[in-house]
Amino acid sequence: MGLPVSLILIAVGAILAFAVHQDPNPSVDVDVVGWVLMLVGLVGLLLSLFWWERFGPGAWGWHRGAGPGDPYARRGYPRRRTVVEEEEPPGPPPGPPPP
Repeated sequence: MGLPVSLILIAVGAILAFAVHQDPNPSVDVDVVGWVLMLVGLVGLLLSLFWWERFGPGAWGWHRGAGPGDPYARRGYPRRRTVVEEEEPPGPPPGPPPP
C-alpha cells in the first residue's frame, strides 16, 4: 500500500465516520467502518513513510560517485557524461597575391 492509497483510505474513512448518517437500527455500523478505514490508512501511511526512508531512492548507493551539483544523484540514475568538442578558430584572412 502506498501513500496515495493510504490517503484515500483515510479520506473515505473520515467521510463514513463523520458525514454519513444511518438508520438507528443498522446491520453494519458505518461509523465503525469509517474509523477502521482511517486506522488502516494511518498505519499504511506510517509504514509507507518508514519503508520509503529505508528502501527509497538512493538507499542502495546508486548515486555514489556523482558530483555535488548532479541533478541525477538524488534520483538514482547513472551520471551522464558531457562531451564538448571545440573547433579551432579560423586563421587570419589570406593576404594579397604576390607580384
